[in-house]
Amino acid sequence: MVLTGEPGGTEIGASIRDILLSPAHREALTPLSELLLFMASRAQHVREVVLPELDLGKTVVSSRYRLSSLAYQGYGRGLDLSLIQRLNEESTCGREADITFLIDAPAEFVLGRRRGGGDRIEAETLEFYKRVRQGFLDLVAGDSRVLRLDGTLSISNIADAVAKRLGL
Repeated sequence: MVLTGEPGGTEIGASIRDILLSPAHREALTPLSELLLFMASRAQHVREVVLPELDLGKTVVSSRYRLSSLAYQGYGRGLDLSLIQRLNEESTCGREADITFLIDAPAEFVLGRRRGGGDRIEAETLEFYKRVRQGFLDLVAGDSRVLRLDGTLSISNIADAVAKRLGL
């Protein structure tokens, strides 16, 4: 099994991650630029890590993927969902996740876990996080490939639920 995540997972992705999360860019980075940077990181990650590992028959578990962009940049930032879907399709070579674990918790709970100012995205408002959560819930409604987990549980309980579902 391969554990990886976005943005990042590659040398180029790590550089993109630094730009995306830097509090120094909080005001300057436009929503469209943010989306395109996430997609650039995703495209690199899929081609360098995800697809080669899948071709070797390995299971790839990634923190964040296509759904995150739809929720954060679509619902959170207000960008066009069809644009995000097209970019996702290109960035992932059409590869969708076999299963998605949605770790769901009320926005107020999530913000209560923050420590300090956080990165550029963690510093967003309660209203932003409410839109993102609603986006996730809307996007996964009725999707049998999504397992919704209670994000208010301990990390170990959530990890156990994921491991159980993956047969580990």
